[in-house]
Amino acid sequence: MIMKKIFSTIPVIGYCLLAMTLFSCDDMFEPAKENNRQLEDLTEESEYAHGLLIYAYNRLPYVTTTETDVATDDAVTNQTNSKFLNMATGTWSADENPVSQWDKCKDGIQYVNLFLSIVEKVKWAPSAQSKQQMYIDRLKGEAFGLRALMYYYLLQAHGGIAEDGKLYGVPLLTSAEDGSSDFNQPRALFSDCVKRCFEDCDSAMALLPFEYSDKDANKGDTIPKKYLDLGANFSGYNLVFGDRSRNLMSAKVAEAIKAQVALLAASPAFRDQSGVKSEDAARLCANVLKRIGGIAGFDETGNIWYKNKAKLEPGAAEMPEILWREDRKKDSDQEGENFPPTLYGNGRVNPSQNLVDAFPMRSGLPITDPNSGYNPNDPYANRDPRLAHYILYNGTTFRRSLIITGNYPNDKSESTDNLNNISTSTRTGYYLLKLLRDDVVPKMSGSENQQQHIYPRIRYTEIFLGYAEASNDAWGPKEDHVEAGFTPYDVIKAIRDRAGLATNEIGQPLDGGDTYLEECAGNQDKMTELIRNERRLELCFENKRFWDLRRWLLPLNEPVKGIKIEKIDALKDPTPDNLKYTVFEVEERKYDNKYQCYGPIPKSEVLKWENLLQNQGWK
Repeated sequence: MIMKKIFSTIPVIGYCLLAMTLFSCDDMFEPAKENNRQLEDLTEESEYAHGLLIYAYNRLPYVTTTETDVATDDAVTNQTNSKFLNMATGTWSADENPVSQWDKCKDGIQYVNLFLSIVEKVKWAPSAQSKQQMYIDRLKGEAFGLRALMYYYLLQAHGGIAEDGKLYGVPLLTSAEDGSSDFNQPRALFSDCVKRCFEDCDSAMALLPFEYSDKDANKGDTIPKKYLDLGANFSGYNLVFGDRSRNLMSAKVAEAIKAQVALLAASPAFRDQSGVKSEDAARLCANVLKRIGGIAGFDETGNIWYKNKAKLEPGAAEMPEILWREDRKKDSDQEGENFPPTLYGNGRVNPSQNLVDAFPMRSGLPITDPNSGYNPNDPYANRDPRLAHYILYNGTTFRRSLIITGNYPNDKSESTDNLNNISTSTRTGYYLLKLLRDDVVPKMSGSENQQQHIYPRIRYTEIFLGYAEASNDAWGPKEDHVEAGFTPYDVIKAIRDRAGLATNEIGQPLDGGDTYLEECAGNQDKMTELIRNERRLELCFENKRFWDLRRWLLPLNEPVKGIKIEKIDALKDPTPDNLKYTVFEVEERKYDNKYQCYGPIPKSEVLKWENLLQNQGWK
């Protein structure tokens, strides 16, 4: 976890318990008298002061685990008490909102603001002026970057058009609140919130190194002059800005956050009043990607990073696909939740037929194309190789086990993996495979085998897709107006080449190449559809689809479908010719497309503060 890394980067360790006593939820904005007294001593206790920043890190939401996807057209869950299932089927309201970021991110901002108010007064390394200044710079930079990220999540979850027709974000708070503060603050305009995010990202980039790494005089490395002038040496610099600080907020991360904010603001749901154009988002994404050499830095195995076992181990080199991540973690949690029942899992996330249909044929043609060769009676043949990487479908062999999701026995016996067989069976005819390790044994087996996992926060593929989306929207498929060195077409070609499209079964390029990509390259609207579909596939089950549908103003209430597979003749082997495939509706989505592209402000907050306007449609 991130906290482990932070522990090793400050002068004194062991502050976590102290930090956790600083605030409770009840006295977040009105600290008790004893806490007020303690706040006066923060400048003398660096470990206590730094705990504020720890708390801000701990308020960050999503990592790469599957949560919100089951509330989209990509999946359902078999967990009957799931808050996301309830939301998707009609309970989403201003006072019941499982995707709210209001409390968590506002708490994080409060911690950051309080930290920024004292960071320059704290005795981080009073005996060494250079280290004192380096700590101040790094910790301030981290705080600015974290605040920008908190506001990004708040804008994504709560930004929207109010009854007066204006696009609002959330209240802008840049100083810590206390018992004397006026809490009845109005929402700032969305555009002003975006400006604040940009300014905070710029402040972070000005203070932080691009990446944290040890410097070595023998390799010709240098220390920034401003620290040399204060007497810094390599040992002191590496203590503050070296390898041990890896995975903290850096200039590289802040630059990527700025690009994410811009892409959100330039999206159809926000662009009219956000003050950000697609041209701006394309430029900011390109800035991130030029740092790795553009397409030359594209990770050829980035779409299956979770299968690269050697690089998942502690001490392994960083994966070029991962821009920012949490620490490695040894567990079996995701596998226990999502393996099929026969492999001692709960089968929680069930990919939809909707998503399966979005994977093209290996030729690159959509399955709806009459020339694609798609056979509904043999639906998984000659498909996009990513389908087999991301989804367990009927007849897949996984961990030396044949997975049968159809309504017929496996090896002449009843299989708990069958569709709707038991409470942990699939509801759609599919099980999740993406993100899971095949060498993990879940707890329910009685002989658990945990393995290392990486939980990315930002992947470079996401930024490549953001550039392709924004640049295509601004200028078209084959234009490069920001001197990125590549075009939207180049990005999508690289992604589809990496996936193995337009190749035969032994990986040789097809004579005609990727004909569908070439077709889309001549039409801006078709390229938009292709880019969105590639984003859907590449980032599936990573908490992106829920937000993408809304920022694109696409329908939210597409019914989720599954596949029922039966034997035609029970006496025959289950060959493709002997199976019947029937698509059926699994779950109706009860979203309202008129207003639920924007999330609500918590009802309790609107009732409490009269200056806090609600978004249209929410009560």
